[in-house]
Amino acid sequence: MSEGPPPEVELLIGQRAAARAERDFEAADTLRERIRAMGWEVVDLPEGSTARPSLPEADGEALYARPEDLESLLDQPASVAASVHVLAEQHGKDLERFLRGLAAHPPTVGWELVVVANSPTFGITQLLDGVSLPVEPTVLASAERLGWADARNLGLRRSRGEVTVLVDTSIEPIGDFVTPLLAAFEDPSVGIAGAWGVTSGTGRAFEDAPPGEVDAIEGYCLAARREVLRTAGLFDHRFRFYRNADLDFSFQARSAGWRAVAVADLPLRRHEHRGYAALPPAERDRLSKRNFYRFLEHWGDRRDLLLRPER
Repeated sequence: MSEGPPPEVELLIGQRAAARAERDFEAADTLRERIRAMGWEVVDLPEGSTARPSLPEADGEALYARPEDLESLLDQPASVAASVHVLAEQHGKDLERFLRGLAAHPPTVGWELVVVANSPTFGITQLLDGVSLPVEPTVLASAERLGWADARNLGLRRSRGEVTVLVDTSIEPIGDFVTPLLAAFEDPSVGIAGAWGVTSGTGRAFEDAPPGEVDAIEGYCLAARREVLRTAGLFDHRFRFYRNADLDFSFQARSAGWRAVAVADLPLRRHEHRGYAALPPAERDRLSKRNFYRFLEHWGDRRDLLLRPER
């Protein structure tokens, strides 16, 4: 098991937390750079900040992403209504299908497209050039394959939207799904929303829920208010596989006082989730169980977060 940050790094982490609490973001950024120069990368979690060893660098640049892509924009005011955030990893045809649907049915609000090129197995530039998108996408490149949560967090940190919509390439837009999804956030108590939600009576097993308030939003289409990302935190970086990271993130937001709402009849078509189907059954079960144990570690005793807990 890896050791935590040394005392001198822990001291700087504490100073940075104090600066952020006082909204002195310039000082916080300076402290982040001092920590990075010592070989550690700050990780902001709901329960506080810590740090992990930095990934390798070459010629002063991180191999997993450009330094300018690592700087968070979340403390800045939103400049568009929605950020649509998608990962480019494998299965380029699935991404192309999603993008063509998005191009054919773009949102009617101001929006941006954020693509995290997570060391994809296909040419992302050629794929994007082949789709007539109505906006110029922001592409965040990773030379090393990041875990699912790290890749998502990379895109979340660079989002400029009042609401960020995470989408999986297994879904296909057959209409403008972003604009009606944003309508859920007209209720100021709603922090996350999406096309599909789940509920549980025990917190140990989840089932599909009807539209309305739910215990958690599934990650196939999960939208989060900017304030949620800023105050409740991003995904736990230990979720290297996608399964159950959506449950963890949903409970993280709801523990901070936000509601989760599943929106009915969004114009989306679901296809096979090949990130799941492409893995051998034993491996995907192992990864899924490990992530669910992580979820239980965080929220297993929080029955107060269940809308309808069983007695």
